[in-house]
Amino acid sequence: MIAGPTFRKLALADMPAAALVHRVSFDERLPWLAGLHTPEEDRGYWGGHLFGTCDIRGAERDGDLLGTIAFREGWIDQLYILPEAQGQGIGSKLLGIAKAAYPELLLWTFQRNAPARRFYEARGFVMVEETDGAENEEREPDVLYRWLR
Repeated sequence: MIAGPTFRKLALADMPAAALVHRVSFDERLPWLAGLHTPEEDRGYWGGHLFGTCDIRGAERDGDLLGTIAFREGWIDQLYILPEAQGQGIGSKLLGIAKAAYPELLLWTFQRNAPARRFYEARGFVMVEETDGAENEEREPDVLYRWLR
């Protein structure tokens, strides 16, 4: 029997692994946007901006990081689960940690990311706004979701 993952607050030393989970998951789900950033840029973003502004939690098994969430008051900035670890409840558990911390959360996802949209909608998030992507770095149409306790 495979042991379930453990969940913990991530430290600065965990940010390279968190950046890798993000990149692998992002590139798998959104291949048309792959390669937008270098691994060094990803590590800098996670270890700098996100670590400095967000509560970052992770799920791991046998010392390997499987998923991560970065959240702050009112916002989920990042939620990524390795493709091979999806469908095991890890994303739901990480999302639950953020939901327990704040009574309202907003997040952006891309309109074409149908699996993410289904995931958030199934967990009580409601679409607030769709954009043409002109304001995001990827220039990809996106959607704003809101959850209220």
